[in-house]
Amino acid sequence: MTDWDAAKYHRISDPQLAWGRAVAARLVPVPGERILDIGCGTGRLTSEIAAQPGIVVIGLDRSAAMLQEAAKHGAAIKRPTMYVRGDGSALPFVNAFDAVFSAATLHWIPDHDRLFASIFAALKSGGRLIAQAGGAGNLDRLYGRARHLMASERYAEYFTSWGEPCHFENVPETERRLRRAGFSDIDVSLVIAPVPFEQPERHAEFVAAVCLRHQLHRLPEADRGAFMQQLTDEALKDDPPLTLDYWRLNITARKARG
Repeated sequence: MTDWDAAKYHRISDPQLAWGRAVAARLVPVPGERILDIGCGTGRLTSEIAAQPGIVVIGLDRSAAMLQEAAKHGAAIKRPTMYVRGDGSALPFVNAFDAVFSAATLHWIPDHDRLFASIFAALKSGGRLIAQAGGAGNLDRLYGRARHLMASERYAEYFTSWGEPCHFENVPETERRLRRAGFSDIDVSLVIAPVPFEQPERHAEFVAAVCLRHQLHRLPEADRGAFMQQLTDEALKDDPPLTLDYWRLNITARKARG
């Protein structure tokens, strides 16, 4: 799997930042709490959470590039935050956190049973999970068009062993998995969150860097422009045009006190 262009992601990820701020508002941390941010990315939200008085935050991400960018920006704004490289479904923590927070990340982790079991183990008794990820139906229009193009005569040879990198789950299955992991006070919902772009260049840049980076990495550099141009041309015909069909899965759950 190719690593992110973290500097570009930091610059263009305003939709993820806006969603994440809404999720972070549900945290309501109190002084003395320890919080784990799974999929902290470049640390934009991690730093904002850490700025609250008396809060200790650890940012965790699988991407070395993202963590390097997070450390750089964290140092620039002088909000001390610890960062760890790791996998959300194999957390190296036990009974360590009052809350686990995650935004725009859990859909990148294929095994949600392992994921929720790992989070449950990392939480203290009474600890809470507050998260949001891509949910069922997320980017169906974009990914459907991409799959059609990938199967075309021009590009099919580059996708012979292709496997989807994202796992967009529905509400009932997420609720079942949370219960199996041991969580209570479960609240899961799915909401539509379309993201419009004013210029085709901005739409193409975002899609290439965030949504289709794995697909584009399979292609020779000489073919990537034409691949993206066809998808952008189709997006211009949508109503409304240049709008990504995002669906967000909101998750709240608690580890019962024991």
